[in-house]
Amino acid sequence: MTDRTRPASIAVPAQEDGGATILEIGQQPEVWREVAGGWDARADEFLRDLTARSDLRVILTGAGSSAFAGEVVAPALRRHLGRRVEAIPTTSIVASPLDHLEPDTPTLLVSFARSGNSPESVATTELADEIVREVWHLVLTCDRDGQLARTHADRTDSVVLLMPERTNDTGFAMTSSLTSMMLSCLLLLGGMSRQDVEALSRAVEHIIEMQSDIRDRARTRNSTFVYLGAGGLEGLARESALKLLELTAGEVSTYFDSPLGFRHGPKAVLDSETLVLVFVSTDAHTRRYDLDIIAELRAQLGSESVTVISAEPLDDAVVLPGLADLNDSSVALAYLVYAQYLALFTSIDRGKTPDNPFPSGEVNRVVEGVTIHPMYDTVRR
Repeated sequence: MTDRTRPASIAVPAQEDGGATILEIGQQPEVWREVAGGWDARADEFLRDLTARSDLRVILTGAGSSAFAGEVVAPALRRHLGRRVEAIPTTSIVASPLDHLEPDTPTLLVSFARSGNSPESVATTELADEIVREVWHLVLTCDRDGQLARTHADRTDSVVLLMPERTNDTGFAMTSSLTSMMLSCLLLLGGMSRQDVEALSRAVEHIIEMQSDIRDRARTRNSTFVYLGAGGLEGLARESALKLLELTAGEVSTYFDSPLGFRHGPKAVLDSETLVLVFVSTDAHTRRYDLDIIAELRAQLGSESVTVISAEPLDDAVVLPGLADLNDSSVALAYLVYAQYLALFTSIDRGKTPDNPFPSGEVNRVVEGVTIHPMYDTVRR
């Protein structure tokens, strides 16, 4: 595989060794420091003026993993800005635009898009332009040549923020692309500091040193994986479940939920071949519910079937140092790297090709085959 974003001196490992995907997971600490080290003055000014408006609505949008990015960061943005912030997938907006776009509400549409070439990406921004009287766009993308970036590059009501070129992942699954866009959003709109980025980068370097342990966890041959997290960590649980489903080409079953929600029916999925991963909140109140479900699951399944990821010391937990003072939207970035490695090593253990787990093309890196139907004249302004 040729990668124009990676120096030619860096050889791509064989698929059984992780392919480009293992490089893209491992580059995240370095990439995050690069993201935090650069600053777009126009974006900062553009957003400062907008977020000063008390009537502003912020919509975080994308498809698949890019939609889940919005679910993860929304709580931090909501608290920091004191504004109405909602995560709504492009797939929902395109299918039912009048259920989600409000003509009379000034709106900042934040689009997450690795390539910007998914059919729904540009369609969502066009629908917002068509329906909402006052709308502005923040485009977070990894591909300067993508359709979304090119569409919004020269508009005065838009800012396009490009991630470092190497984050335009060549592997099938979004890894460094996703976390870089989330990080940029938190830096711009969520109150994250450069010191926070350094803490996250060091925590991930700790995870990178744990790769052999994560690989051993992947060799247990569980048939079902359940991911649990509350608040912004529920979006993380959803993304983690998707990552494993993608990289194993659907060979394992995955579920996600909140610790409280899991008891209301989904808990029926548990059996002797289930591995549960619990992402522990840094919020003292929320963490009580995490600890309750951990104790319950360990009693039912045994400690070996419950993997706990925490920013604070807990018995039999994977503890990531230096993150206890960060909010859940921030620590989710580091937690996600653990989940990415687990998905990758599970894929390899099952004989998949992680850079292309669907060699017959049943599922594509960039979605194909979607027809965008125009809005009827009767709903236009």
